[in-house]
Amino acid sequence: MEILASLVESLVEGQNEQVAQLTQKGVQEGLPPLEILNKGLIAGMEVVGQNFKEGEIYVPDVLIAARAMRAGMDILRPLLAESDVPSTGKVILGTVQGDLHDIGKNLVGIMMEGAGFEVIDLGADVSADKFVAAVKEHRPKIVGMSALLTVTMVGMKSVLDSIESQGLRQDVIALVGGAPVTQKFADEIGADGYAHDAVSAVSKVKELLKIEQ
Repeated sequence: MEILASLVESLVEGQNEQVAQLTQKGVQEGLPPLEILNKGLIAGMEVVGQNFKEGEIYVPDVLIAARAMRAGMDILRPLLAESDVPSTGKVILGTVQGDLHDIGKNLVGIMMEGAGFEVIDLGADVSADKFVAAVKEHRPKIVGMSALLTVTMVGMKSVLDSIESQGLRQDVIALVGGAPVTQKFADEIGADGYAHDAVSAVSKVKELLKIEQ
C-alpha cells in the first residue's frame, strides 16, 4: 500500500506534518486505523530503532521521529479508542529515587510507544511508594526502572521489595536498565529482565510477554 510505505518513509525522516497528512489520508481512504498504526507508525519506528541501534542515527534524530509518530497518533488515538482496539499493554517507567537522569528512560518510552505500548512515565527521582501507587492505579504489564548512578541502583531493589510487599509482584514484569546496570545486577535483585539500550528494551519486553517480533 503506497500510503503506508510513504508513511513509514516520512516518519523515519521525521516529517511530522507529512506523517499527519498521510495518516489522515489513510483514514479518509478507509484504511483500518489499526493497520495504519501497525504498518505505518509502528513499522516506521522499528526502522528508526534499528537505525539507532546500528549507529546510523543519534538521539536527536530519534526524538524528531518520535514527534512525527505522535502527530500520526493524535489522529489515530480517538479512532482506535472508538473501535476498542487494545494497546499492546501498559508500561510504567521511572528513574529511581535520588537519580535525576532521564534521557535513556525517555528514549525507552519513545520506543515503547512506537511499539504500540501505552507508556506511563513517572519521571525522574521516583520513590518506591510512587512506583507502587502507579502499579495499583494503572495495572501495567511492565515496570521499567532506570538508574545512571551506581549509588542509586539500590533503589531498584527497594521498588521491587515494595511491590512485593503489596502483593503485586506476580502481576508485573520488572525491567531494569541504565549505564551502571548489568544482567548480573538484574539477576541479583530479582528483576525479570535487563536491557542496555532503548531498542533492546522493546525486544526484551516483547520476549518476556511472548509477543511475536
